[in-house]
Amino acid sequence: MSIKSDNRHLYLQVIDKIKEDIQKGVYQEKEKLPSEFELSRRLGVSRATLREALRILEEENVIIRRHGVGTFVNTVPMLTSGIEQLNSVTAMIEQGNLTPGTIFLSSSVTGPTEEDFNRFQLEEGQEIFQVERIRTANSEPVVYCLDKIPRDILPASFLTEQESLFRLLQDEAEKYITYAIAQIEPIGYHEKISPLLECSPETALLLLKQMHFDKTDKPVLYSLNYFRADKFSFQVLRKRL
Repeated sequence: MSIKSDNRHLYLQVIDKIKEDIQKGVYQEKEKLPSEFELSRRLGVSRATLREALRILEEENVIIRRHGVGTFVNTVPMLTSGIEQLNSVTAMIEQGNLTPGTIFLSSSVTGPTEEDFNRFQLEEGQEIFQVERIRTANSEPVVYCLDKIPRDILPASFLTEQESLFRLLQDEAEKYITYAIAQIEPIGYHEKISPLLECSPETALLLLKQMHFDKTDKPVLYSLNYFRADKFSFQVLRKRL
């Protein structure tokens, strides 16, 4: 069906029409769109106009194009969070009105690595509690977490299988996390983690590295969180100085 119905540039009309069709369910998430020839014929526009529209839709993460395979409707993230707001993974999932869950993979008390010594400003003889988990949202795996805490700040009776480490530190160690220093790295398919999160080969991951500090500026928790990029969307509020 032709979209030549207003005075805007044709590629803008194409963008709106494709978005409208996705919202109406004409094209489902992960579904392959018709070929460029067929789609341009249906819309009544040139292939050059269609390609410009598809280029912008790809930049907006509405679609994903796989070379030699075709164009597909991208997955809409389940969860969106402002990265400037410090929340536990549990809280992020709950704020998305989803039910958080945990698959515990391993936990141990080990000697610190050289990096651990530097990160936590440790002394000789101090040990590290380490836990490896998969976090789920409505039973779907969405985040792989590897967390480290100095063992001596935790009580002897603490439970290793606790979903929120923020709550563990606050309730059992009286350590209230007030801020964190974070790095975000986009990565592709990960040989170990992507299968654990049930990712398809083209699904990217967002690695969030964070060192968390308490109100006395003491480092108390180091986290490596691998988020499925098709399930999480992070945004940042930036202000002009």
